[in-house]
Amino acid sequence: MAAAYAACYEVARYFSYSHWILTAGLRLACLLLVPYRFWPALILGESVPVMQNALLHGEDFGWAWASVSAIPFIPLCMPFVKAIRERMPLYDANGQLNANTILFATLVCALVTAVRTDAAVFAALIVNPDGWEAWRAEGLIDLLAYVLGAYLGALSLAPILLAVSEWFRESLSWKRLLASRLTRDVALGALPLFILFAATASVSTGLALDLLRLAIAAPVIALTARHGWTGTAIGGLLASVALATTSATLLDPAMIRAQVIVALVISGSLIVGIRKSSTAVDRHVAHPTIHS
Repeated sequence: MAAAYAACYEVARYFSYSHWILTAGLRLACLLLVPYRFWPALILGESVPVMQNALLHGEDFGWAWASVSAIPFIPLCMPFVKAIRERMPLYDANGQLNANTILFATLVCALVTAVRTDAAVFAALIVNPDGWEAWRAEGLIDLLAYVLGAYLGALSLAPILLAVSEWFRESLSWKRLLASRLTRDVALGALPLFILFAATASVSTGLALDLLRLAIAAPVIALTARHGWTGTAIGGLLASVALATTSATLLDPAMIRAQVIVALVISGSLIVGIRKSSTAVDRHVAHPTIHS
C-alpha cells in the first residue's frame, strides 16, 4: 500500500500547483476510506517523495526550508480526520454519504496543508536579511492562496475517488458504467463544454476571460441535477482541470476569484447531490414496486 500511495502521490504532485493542490485530494480520500491499521503505510508512502523533494532542493532554498519540507503532510492531518470520522461517520445509517463530513474534513485538511506549506516558505525566507519583511508582506496572502488551492484540489479529487469506491462496493461492471446515462452525459455534453470553455479562455482576456471561467461551473450544476453527487464528482474534477488551464500565473487575483466561486459551486452541488441521491434511495425503499 505504501508503494501504491507513493506512486499516486507523485502523479498528483506532478499536476499540482499553488492554486490546485491535487495531493490534498488524494490524502483526504485515503484518510476517509482507508482503515486505521493501514495509516502507517500511508505515512511511509508520503514520507518518501516528500523527503526526496526536500533533499533535492535543499541547496536551492536552504537547510531550514529542507527541514520543514521533509515533514509529510499526512500525519499532521491524521488526528483531525480521525476525530472527524469518529464523531461524523462518512456514511449514515442508510449507507449514504455524509456531505458535512466530507466538506468539514476537506476544509480542515486544507488548513493543515496550507499552514505546513506556508511554514516551509517562512523557513526559506527567514534566513535572508530581508526575509522577515518579505514574510510580513506576502505570508498571509500566500496562506490564503494555499488554503484555496488545497481545498479546491481536494474537492477535485476526493469525491471522484469516493465515487470509484462506491462503484467497487456495488460491483458495478465497466460495461454497465460505460453504457450509463452518466457516461453519456459527460462524454457528449459536459466534456465538450469544458473543452470549449478552456480553449476559448486560452485566447481571451479581461471580462470575457472572467465570464468563461465562471461558466465552467455550469456543467457541474447540470450533472448534479441529473445524476446526484456522482455527477458532482466527475463534473467537479473536469471543471477544476478546465479552470487550471486558464492561468499559469501565481497569485492571479482574477483566477483566485474564479476559484472561490467554483469551489463554492462544487461544495454546494455536493451537498445537494448527496441529498438528491439519498432521497432517491428513500423513495426506492418506500415504493419498491415502482422501480422493479
